[in-house]
Amino acid sequence: MTPHTAASLLVVDDEPDLLTLYELTLRKSGHQVAAASDLAQARALLAAQRFDALITDMRLPDGLGLELVRELTQAGRPEKTIVVTAYGSADNAVEALKAGAFDYLTKPVAPTQLRAAVASALLAAQPPCNAPQPSSGPAATAGLESSSSPAAVAGLDRGSSVAGSDSSPRPSPAPGASAASAAACAPAAAPASAAAVVASASALALAQLVGSSPAMCALRERVQRVARSMAPVLVLGESGTGKELVARALHLCSHRSEGPFVAVNCGAIPDALLEAEFFGVRKGAYTGASAHREGYFQAARGGTLFLDEIGDLPLPMQVKLLRAVQERRVRSLGASEDEPTDVRLLSATHLDLARAVREGRFRQDLYYRLNVIDLHLPALRERRDDLPELAQALLQRLAERNASPTTPVLSAAALERLASHPFPGNVRELENLLERALALHPGPTLDADAIWLPPPPAAARFSAPGPAAAGSAPSSPAHLAPAHPAGPDHAAPPDEHAPTREQLQAWLEQHRWNQSRAARQLGWTLAKLRYWMQRHGLADGP
Repeated sequence: MTPHTAASLLVVDDEPDLLTLYELTLRKSGHQVAAASDLAQARALLAAQRFDALITDMRLPDGLGLELVRELTQAGRPEKTIVVTAYGSADNAVEALKAGAFDYLTKPVAPTQLRAAVASALLAAQPPCNAPQPSSGPAATAGLESSSSPAAVAGLDRGSSVAGSDSSPRPSPAPGASAASAAACAPAAAPASAAAVVASASALALAQLVGSSPAMCALRERVQRVARSMAPVLVLGESGTGKELVARALHLCSHRSEGPFVAVNCGAIPDALLEAEFFGVRKGAYTGASAHREGYFQAARGGTLFLDEIGDLPLPMQVKLLRAVQERRVRSLGASEDEPTDVRLLSATHLDLARAVREGRFRQDLYYRLNVIDLHLPALRERRDDLPELAQALLQRLAERNASPTTPVLSAAALERLASHPFPGNVRELENLLERALALHPGPTLDADAIWLPPPPAAARFSAPGPAAAGSAPSSPAHLAPAHPAGPDHAAPPDEHAPTREQLQAWLEQHRWNQSRAARQLGWTLAKLRYWMQRHGLADGP
């Protein structure tokens, strides 16, 4: 069934006027509509027949519409459920999504919103295709050159991009992916059909999540399970684990796969531009605004909006984002009215958001709205069994990027050397190490002497560098030890990713507020130091 064919719908609401409005709206779209005014009538209709979708109000005379959602989920019924909540009842919406609802709508519900939500539910209700069996031979590895970025296997894409545009083509299979390392949709019709293309794209997106370890198999299975919902997903994991790659897989395995995928690095946007970038600008909103410009929410209409490094958003912007997520409406700069949004929201962070909430750096209400479903990405050190497969996939990618006629392989000694490294930078660090090895040691086989491993982070920062290993490059400023080790009279270096105000102030005081010297000793750029000083109100001194 497609959203354009007649469907059988059940609408439950105790307000006669609203019930009539919903019935007329859906019947005009060609659907068959049954109506109920309370839980008892709805249960009787559900016991008598099957429906394609259920639209229910949250509060009913004899109970909560949430009870119907739970009953259908527990019974394994196929009906997709849409819950209608009162204005501003964010907790009810989150509870409904966690109970298994496909989507929610906030009163007052516009007819266009209702039709769009039902169309999405009917599209998502289509049964998934069977899993493909990608091979690990040349046929599977040859398609990597069409991946979404040079670092697609490692999930390194940054900034803002829209999948499906010329600059961001659909992902292709990761080389070295075995049949056990991916499960996705297989084409159900001729290869030229749109359904086959979409199914193939979702299969290839999952195949790029390389690895046959239990953690990666569980991750791919969970991605498939949650992709067909509209519930917000929070992707958690250390830097370099491939959070954006997982977000793209969620998009391509969902019913919104033919829509745009807009990826935004929240930490890369200046605070003064955040509202305009997210919500858009109307002509004449400020000096220099000579034309209407869409924001990320408008650009992702009908698709997926991925907010990477969501933990870096300043608190004032978190308030505005909360309203956009909660009410599904945004107001462009210079506009006098809100406009509805139609996006699936995904977000990611390497920070501990629960801790940030406790410390007052992240709003609790926004955290609960974004964290309806969470996906935890394992660090590379937690899935070392995947190292050979992952390394070979990266080598294949690097060889194709360098136009190399053959793909180098790692010797057993080289793999053993890599396996001894903790990989604080995860897959991103592995790719960098392999790229360096290929540049300095051309040949069909990379042995242990081709693999240069950096010193452990703690040793690199707090102790003087030891003798350089044979063939190793000099340490960069980021690896130099500070002028003074941490001790009673000397401040420890601030956290690289999320320094506290106290850490930063102590470090600056130790260096007599000489910003250039303080940044140099940390291996930071001066811009990065000044950014964190401004965030903590230290721009003008303590």
